[in-house]
Amino acid sequence: MGNKLSGKVAIVTGGTTGIGLAAAKAFASEGAFVYITGRRQAELDAAVAAIGQNAIGVRADSTKLDDLDRLYDTVQAHHGRLDVLYANAGGGEMLALGAITEAHFDQTFHRNVKAVVFTVQKALPLLEKAANGASVILAGSTTSIKGTANFSIYSATKAAVRNLARSWVLDLKGRAIRINTLSPGPIHTPGLVELAGTDVVQQQGLLDYLTSQIPIGRIGQPDDVANAAVFLASDDSSFITGIELFADGGLAQV
Repeated sequence: MGNKLSGKVAIVTGGTTGIGLAAAKAFASEGAFVYITGRRQAELDAAVAAIGQNAIGVRADSTKLDDLDRLYDTVQAHHGRLDVLYANAGGGEMLALGAITEAHFDQTFHRNVKAVVFTVQKALPLLEKAANGASVILAGSTTSIKGTANFSIYSATKAAVRNLARSWVLDLKGRAIRINTLSPGPIHTPGLVELAGTDVVQQQGLLDYLTSQIPIGRIGQPDDVANAAVFLASDDSSFITGIELFADGGLAQV
């Protein structure tokens, strides 16, 4: 156990699985008290148990403003401030141009853009109470700068998130709140393999293809992103704001 986040209060939205759970575990192992959100109570309870004693789960859908209010009311009641916010919740499905539906468009933008806007905006009063400045981490993706077949709407939401961070840094100038985007490449999570459907052979085919595209020669693991999140959450990044940090094995860099 380290102490990079000793005494800090953190939230990870979408913290029940994959990158979110890995980040929550990493934050806790570095000394933070961690709140996680999820939409399903059983998975939320299991994640809290996996993180350990310094964790609270709040059942919440980040697209629902009343749920966000309940989350921040809980943090206010227990700690009265927030040092780290990782707006990780989100996701998307693959649809090619010509097959895109209004429902697909609305759902993807609600999950990845609307939810991020109000997750951060509603956190501001608590973030401003952080003693040594607060860190906000937005969940990006290599698709923010790299074209991806059949994934245009998701990719557009991540390009929006990339600019939200840069614009909000200017909105919050002088208010000691850092905002950065953390953009993973292909990470071996349930969300990634499920893009290929439920067939195991197709899932492995997707993983093999992605591995062949990554300069470092392997698929990323959730801990690869979690370690980068710890850096952005900690005082080690105290003079870093407005960046997009890629944890992608070089996929979008070369």
